[in-house]
Amino acid sequence: MEVIYVPLIRPVSDLRNHFSEISNQVHETQRPVFLTKNGYADMVVMSCEAYEQMQFESEVYCKLREAEMEAGSTGRRFSHKEVFSELRKQLEGASAYE
Repeated sequence: MEVIYVPLIRPVSDLRNHFSEISNQVHETQRPVFLTKNGYADMVVMSCEAYEQMQFESEVYCKLREAEMEAGSTGRRFSHKEVFSELRKQLEGASAYE
């Protein structure tokens, strides 16, 4: 079952008039608050933790997209044993220099 979140939308004036309430809201829910100006989207406010998580997820998706593109451009495939064996070799080589 997919959970659908209703976006939190408030007028930009609430940022000045109800800052602590908005701050509590973004920290408690870990969801952004969309601020409007004259009825149009103007800004988004979110906690640092939520922003860092969004950045991390974006980076992961980018790496997955790169991997899919590379996989589509070659017929070569690796088993998990091959991948982990190569990683172990690289890690052992790196620890030898420490």
